[in-house]
Amino acid sequence: MRATWMIAVMVVMVCLGTSCVTQKQMTYLSSVDSQTADSVNPGFERQVELRIKAGDALSIVISAMDAEAVAPYNLPVAVMNTPGSTQVSTTQSIQSYVVDAEGNIELPLLGGLHVEGLTRSEVADEVRTRLQGQVVNPTVNVNLLNPTIVVMGEVNRPGRQTMPNGRLTLLEALGSAGDLTIYGRRDNVLITREVDGKLQFARIDLTSSDLFDSPYYFLQQNDIIYVSPNKVRVINSTNVGLWLSMVSTVASAATVIVTVVNTTKK
Repeated sequence: MRATWMIAVMVVMVCLGTSCVTQKQMTYLSSVDSQTADSVNPGFERQVELRIKAGDALSIVISAMDAEAVAPYNLPVAVMNTPGSTQVSTTQSIQSYVVDAEGNIELPLLGGLHVEGLTRSEVADEVRTRLQGQVVNPTVNVNLLNPTIVVMGEVNRPGRQTMPNGRLTLLEALGSAGDLTIYGRRDNVLITREVDGKLQFARIDLTSSDLFDSPYYFLQQNDIIYVSPNKVRVINSTNVGLWLSMVSTVASAATVIVTVVNTTKK
């Protein structure tokens, strides 16, 4: 009876030492208090627009009171009248311009325009400048078409997400992914970001209020978020055999020790 009790205690100690996850490790923003807002709000006020990157798709629509004057600056989209027909018709539609590897786009009549590193409003300003003397009081609307990020790892719904209005925070992205699983590490979320053709990496602690001061809190297009697994997931998946072997070894050792002790007493 005593031997069985000792074995059970040792097995439990092994389990606790290898797989326990504390409540603090599972709780988001555990360090947030009433003073947190005062320190993070200045960062929110400084939030800036997304910067355009190579590979982005932009819609640029130019309009004015004189519709005929701006028509040449908005490429029509050609469509087939019927399947298999050689006849085509044209219709005005949202224009899509893909930023090339050098960061440029080609605009009708206006020519090449370098847009990489600019915001949408800065591109609109540049287009309006080029239209001076050609169009009276033009209105230029520039938008990023379907900027996306990817969420991977220990979340309930991994996959690609769009960024509505070009704005998405890390917490919003994780929420849209169905939140972290119970196996996800809240203190070790990896974000991969491409800046000027080079990769940047950052590890974010979701349990700390420092999250709000991070330049990675507001996501950028093409960011990749990876949630690392915790020890419980590691034990339950890749190391199941090793864990069981370790428990078996401890139990066997405990049995031997108890047997030796009992024999000595006799």
